[in-house]
Amino acid sequence: MTDPQNGAADATGRSGSWAPPRFSWRIFALAAGPGLVAMFADTDAGSIITVAQSGARWGYRLLAPNVLFIPAMFVAQELAMRLGLGARKGALELVRLRFGRTPAYFLLAVLAASCFGALVSELSGLAGAGEAVGLPVVSTMLLAVVGVMTMVITGSYRSVERVALFLGLFEAGFLVMAWRASPGLAEVVSQAAQPPIRDPDYLYLLAANLGTSVIPWALLYQQSATVDKGLKLRHVQGARLETLAGVLFCQTITSALLIAAGATLADAGSLDTVGEIETAFTATLGPAFGRVVFIFGLTGSALTATIVVCLAMAWAVGETLGVGRSLEQSPVHAPWFYGAMAAMLVGGGALVASGANLISLSLAAGVVNAVLLPIVLAVLYALGRAALPNVLRLRGLYAGVVATVFLIVSAVGLFSGIAGLL
Repeated sequence: MTDPQNGAADATGRSGSWAPPRFSWRIFALAAGPGLVAMFADTDAGSIITVAQSGARWGYRLLAPNVLFIPAMFVAQELAMRLGLGARKGALELVRLRFGRTPAYFLLAVLAASCFGALVSELSGLAGAGEAVGLPVVSTMLLAVVGVMTMVITGSYRSVERVALFLGLFEAGFLVMAWRASPGLAEVVSQAAQPPIRDPDYLYLLAANLGTSVIPWALLYQQSATVDKGLKLRHVQGARLETLAGVLFCQTITSALLIAAGATLADAGSLDTVGEIETAFTATLGPAFGRVVFIFGLTGSALTATIVVCLAMAWAVGETLGVGRSLEQSPVHAPWFYGAMAAMLVGGGALVASGANLISLSLAAGVVNAVLLPIVLAVLYALGRAALPNVLRLRGLYAGVVATVFLIVSAVGLFSGIAGLL
């Protein structure tokens, strides 16, 4: 039977005459968190590095794709949200229960590749911010690993979510950079309308931009976070609005960064260090204030995404193995959950501290995401068709719209990623 309070369907998926409650700001406030955090993490250090490189190499020519990513991002994140609300389980657990452990392990491997690449990007951003204030890379990595693990071990889901939201707000400083860059509108429109789609370098950066917009780990994070937070069907409208607000905020920041990069880095050519990005961006605000804005924005975005990436992977491991996987549990009761998080952080920190090129690593992580994205989208679509109660199930015209959007995004990701590497 349907729960009259939260609208949960029974085991058969029937939902009676339940209908979403009328929207209220109270419901929005209660639902807010998973979608906003996922989108704050979407505008991460890897995204900053990617759009900076995009502006340096191609000016404003990658602006139009980033705007066109908005509907795809919303459709994908909204599906992840409704799966969390309706099925009350994470994606890996649903795959394990419906299709068996082998497909679940395969999806876990796909997510691990996406998460580790993203974590290296985030830690690269933190390393760059540390170097900007004279902190050695090894010291920054130690602080990051110990700080994040201490926070998640000693906090609940809600406390970790609040920290992530607070850190993500620093990204708003990048809007000031774009405004002060004062690019000419005619030049922006002219370049944006002339994408060199046959150039392998452009296609490689297109894949990287897609892979830092529609991100596998951000999708699975929102689904699992919705479950861990305890959201129910009565929160669906608030969660949907929150997801839309997060997507719009994310791509506004990304577009602002790309415009600022096109205005200040267009003559720089290819970038090699995070310091080069800082020097060019801070030119729009002055050396003192601009440096503070850049460092805080980069640090906030990188720390938010580090939290999200580690949680996404830890939840996935717990869901696949069927063991404890909640921030409400202690390390004694959820050793795999916290162990997976620690292993990710230590491995990523060691790679960044090794002296590898941080710009190249971040771009490669975005391209890997774009190539792996079709697998995750296919899984989410299949679950949306089969694992949801009728009130949220993908069906009819909207199911066709979602399938079309996912096919287009998958084709763009695979083609641009593979062509860019040839």
